Amino acid sequence: MIEENGLPSASASLAAIEEWKLPSRGRVGMLGLIAAESSIFTIFVVAYLFYIGKSVSGPLPQEVLSVPVFYTICLLSSSLTIHLAVRALRSDKPRAFSAWWLGTITLGATFLSGTAREWHRLIYQDGLTISTNLFGTTYYSLVGLHGFHVLVGLLLLSLVMTFSLLGWVRAEHAERLDVLSLYWHFVDAVWVVVFTVVYIVGR
Repeated sequence: MIEENGLPSASASLAAIEEWKLPSRGRVGMLGLIAAESSIFTIFVVAYLFYIGKSVSGPLPQEVLSVPVFYTICLLSSSLTIHLAVRALRSDKPRAFSAWWLGTITLGATFLSGTAREWHRLIYQDGLTISTNLFGTTYYSLVGLHGFHVLVGLLLLSLVMTFSLLGWVRAEHAERLDVLSLYWHFVDAVWVVVFTVVYIVGR
């Protein structure tokens, strides 16, 4: 209600205060973690860009790197599946949640296996290790940092999947899993940057 002087009434102000809620501590904490991790990734990305073309010996990026299109599609698709999983849980559909959640794990694991295969080829066929040249050092550092985050995410997702199979995940847990999904979305978003820097700009 508005009083005659044009100012909101006390009851209207009180209602507005009651409607406003503090953001969940989990969401704030996850956003803080993402901000900190983003700064770390920024350092590694800048270092990779700075040392592009400065290796005095081979192999060079254009000689050994192949663009991982399929594995990139898998990882980016996992952002959609985890979103659908949380939405299904909010709607109290545990079976649909489990299916979408398992799909997310499968897509993430497929991506990580692609990274492992690429590293195996680079090391044992192309002779590129972290100590070979500047390219090897920055490549393994940047891609490895991202791979580590994917691995951590998969471990967390697998733990939730175990709880789901035991029947311990219910609709009231949707908010917590939505917070976890923020981390996974972050991992996907970072890969877009890494992919662009390593496989497009760096080649």
